[in-house]
Amino acid sequence: MRYVKSVFIGLLGFWLVGCATVQTTERGAVGVDRGQMMLISAQEMEQASAQQYQQVLAEARKQNLLNRNAAQLNRVRTITNRLIPQTAAFRSDALRWNWEINVLQSDSLNAWCMAGGKMMIYSGLIDRLNLTDDEIAAVLGHEMAHALREHSREQASRSVATGMGVSVAGALLGVGNVGQDLMSTVARVTFELPHSRLHEIEADRIGVELAARAGYDPRAAVSLFNKMSSGGGASPPQWLSTHPTHANRQRELAEVSQRVMPLYQAARR
Repeated sequence: MRYVKSVFIGLLGFWLVGCATVQTTERGAVGVDRGQMMLISAQEMEQASAQQYQQVLAEARKQNLLNRNAAQLNRVRTITNRLIPQTAAFRSDALRWNWEINVLQSDSLNAWCMAGGKMMIYSGLIDRLNLTDDEIAAVLGHEMAHALREHSREQASRSVATGMGVSVAGALLGVGNVGQDLMSTVARVTFELPHSRLHEIEADRIGVELAARAGYDPRAAVSLFNKMSSGGGASPPQWLSTHPTHANRQRELAEVSQRVMPLYQAARR
């Protein structure tokens, strides 16, 4: 009986992984070509993101925190408009997205891009780190890469799959709530966190290429994370973090930046 249960659980997991594996982007010069498991439709993610984005904008306007610095907003949008055409190197349909970026007045060092190209950058990231245009391009390229690769959709799909697997396994093995909670924790560390780290690596690589193709120095990604790491604060061990360590990330960014230098040099001619 135990063997039958194990086989059933294994087959369920195999089906979940294999039933909807897609390739969201082209390889690009940086060679990102991993297949992704998707159980949630792109349309659902884009609709939910658009609705959430409007709520964020409405709340920011209510608090008078949206686009308070006209010059800063123009600077950010000028950089974004140079990056958007470069997304075609990874997926042509991204040129038809309704891209939008705004600046939130906040001391937080943050930026994000939702499904379908809904973006936000926080003024604190620009002001506190005194970012150059090249470094802003590195930030925005990285966040745009998350959207191009549909990482939020993939993570949501993986969470759905993990939840289904844990529930079925718990029922079959006869474990209680405590047992299922433990299984959920193990599943999260084993399956979800490593993929989140992988998402960051992919976004770093694609973001560097987007910046280079747009004529922004890709090496700015390294100086950006030098500034980020100098901000202080202890980082968790890499194997328990959704972000690679700064040392590993900087080493990877330096290597990828050199790889796309010909694209940057061609764009600058």
